[in-house]
Amino acid sequence: MGNWKQIYEKWNSFESLDESLKTELHRNKDNNVLLEDAFYKELTFGTGGMRGVLGAGINRMNIYTVRKAVNGLANYLLANRVNVKDRGVVIAYDSRYMSPEFALESAKVLGSYGIKTHIFESLRPTPLLSFAVRYLSTAAGIMITASHNPPEYNGFKVYNESGGQIIPEEANQIIEAIGQTEDELSVPIMEKEELESTGLLNWLGKEIDNAYLERLNQITKMSPEVQGQEKDLQIVFTPLHGTAYHLVTNGLKQLNFSNVSIVEEQATPDPEFSTVASPNPEEHQAFTMAIELGKENNADILLGTDPDADRLGVAVKNKEGEYQVLTGNQLGSLLLDYILTHSDPNIFRNSRMIKTVVTTELGKAIANENQVETIDTLTGFKFIGEKIAEFDATGKTFIFGFEESYGYLISSFVRDKDAVQAAMMATEMAYHWKQQGKTLFDALEVLYEKHGYYLEGMSSLTLKGKEGSLKIAKIMDEIRSNPFEEIAGMQVEKVENYLSGERLLVANNEKEAIGLPKENMMKFILEQDGWVCLRPSGTEPKIKCYYGVRGNSHDDSEKLLTALKETMDREIAEIMK
Repeated sequence: MGNWKQIYEKWNSFESLDESLKTELHRNKDNNVLLEDAFYKELTFGTGGMRGVLGAGINRMNIYTVRKAVNGLANYLLANRVNVKDRGVVIAYDSRYMSPEFALESAKVLGSYGIKTHIFESLRPTPLLSFAVRYLSTAAGIMITASHNPPEYNGFKVYNESGGQIIPEEANQIIEAIGQTEDELSVPIMEKEELESTGLLNWLGKEIDNAYLERLNQITKMSPEVQGQEKDLQIVFTPLHGTAYHLVTNGLKQLNFSNVSIVEEQATPDPEFSTVASPNPEEHQAFTMAIELGKENNADILLGTDPDADRLGVAVKNKEGEYQVLTGNQLGSLLLDYILTHSDPNIFRNSRMIKTVVTTELGKAIANENQVETIDTLTGFKFIGEKIAEFDATGKTFIFGFEESYGYLISSFVRDKDAVQAAMMATEMAYHWKQQGKTLFDALEVLYEKHGYYLEGMSSLTLKGKEGSLKIAKIMDEIRSNPFEEIAGMQVEKVENYLSGERLLVANNEKEAIGLPKENMMKFILEQDGWVCLRPSGTEPKIKCYYGVRGNSHDDSEKLLTALKETMDREIAEIMK
């Protein structure tokens, strides 16, 4: 790639450049730091797609970087899939700035290749896009979203024909095809009017929503008698200015949960996410307004979905009577326990629970108790979706999948994490435990007493820009070259180097294959069922450090977790000096 100034000049002198981008370049013409960051490299297309700050430049999300990505996708599909032009591609988008525009730009590029596009006429959740790929039997799907990132971001996720996020092998081929597009400013397009008149653009209405809701109604573990009853469960729901409102409210109505209060200030789609610091249910401040409404209504459960509705957060009352947000690991473990204890044990022999390597080991303990096998995957729900696709061929039964970052899947009619499914199951689970006189925190205590006090945590370090990327690489290189022998007084028993694909058994200095795709990640398995994992984020300028412990009590686990975090913070700070 040429000097960033040359690329900037190419854009700046391009006569047909989009007016808003032209204005932005003019406004920032003297800001070399900003311009270099916008033009020094291309926006990374990772294992699922790309995500970045909106704006002008090849390292930004704009109509030209989207067109280039879609151009590569079109060439990949035509070379690797059958009947692509007739089957087409389905596109959905969320409530972010430029989402509808990027959806249409994608159709314009696909149309220039004669590939039909189906676009939802208004915003829709990510899980519905996954469902739509399968429902329409399209060759691929595109979701325009940046999930829970700040308002200045948008993104572009690609789904394969099974309805899952593209896996690394597919991503690498698409990246190669994108790389063959030399000039992002001259990608051929077909205008909207011509797409519509030639039948290459089909606008989707409510048909797929209705089909999804029909399937959603079948995942319940309640008996028909209980499902038909009115239920004394007080629910508060916030879609956090995103896409989940209609599917969640209609789904709850189907199950006869009628006492649903909506956080009205957050029910309207808003690209600024103006009532929250971050539209991420993982961050407990996102529940501030839901908690206020919950107190007014004495609610039993608070539900919060992120903008594209693939993540669910849940808050319930703790022992002190205050609303507390469950962690992703806690909610996932509770959901798994509820599903297994309300399913026919005859299916368990061939059933599989799937989680990621940074997700709680409590899930595995619960699965083991029920003679259900656990499969670990790399971080990212795409790998869970990949495993489910393998089950289609092998005859194994998918029973539940989850990851620590608030992603859950109950039924495989969707092949990505699904906050709508999870909201239904969490609600009926809360109702079940209320009938026993218990809250979800009471139910969690039962699991801890049975299996041990599992506790997990995660810390992240944000390092933006070119310099930040170099620092993240340095941290990983140093830890890979000089792996820890002990962390916070706990001896390392195994070192898992996912980049080399090898696991070192420290006691006898033997190595074995991890058996997962290679990734820039290091995990240290410690004595006393502790572990630490370091991983650069694939979608944000962050390096994440995950921790897990299993103590004899809550206090014991909290002390162990604090010690791990403090030790790793010191080690990373030392490397960065």
